[in-house]
Amino acid sequence: MAAFVGYIVQSNGIHWPFPIDFAGNPYPYAAGSPPEQWDALSDAAKWQIILFVGFLEWFSEAAGTHYMCGGVPGAYPKFSDHKVIPHPVPFNLFDPFGFSGGKSAEAKEKGLIKELNNGRLAMIGILGFISEQRVEGSVPLLKGLVSHYDGETMAPFG
Repeated sequence: MAAFVGYIVQSNGIHWPFPIDFAGNPYPYAAGSPPEQWDALSDAAKWQIILFVGFLEWFSEAAGTHYMCGGVPGAYPKFSDHKVIPHPVPFNLFDPFGFSGGKSAEAKEKGLIKELNNGRLAMIGILGFISEQRVEGSVPLLKGLVSHYDGETMAPFG
């Protein structure tokens, strides 16, 4: 869902107001569409994003129980419950403010179904945006709303 929301935010020119690096370079929002903004990022910035996502994947495997080995699908371990991270982390990735802590099992089940459906719809949405950018007219509802992209969407460093 973050990709879909991020695409919409970036497409509308919303960006952080501070520089992207210590050299004072601004975010590449002027580069155009979100894929063009990604292309304009330095390789170091791309690696930082990819390695952070990799860390989150590693932590979920190191601190949690994989769903194929008896764990719960979609459950992400709390940062505060494990000593894998050497320093305190103020918020957990899932439910950082504890809103779902007092909910019944039935309410949590309904919430999980909503979350899965929203995630699936977001995946369809981001793939629709990318498809329309690469092949104009491939998504009739987006025709003329997103600009054409000539780059390679599947090559992060290309």
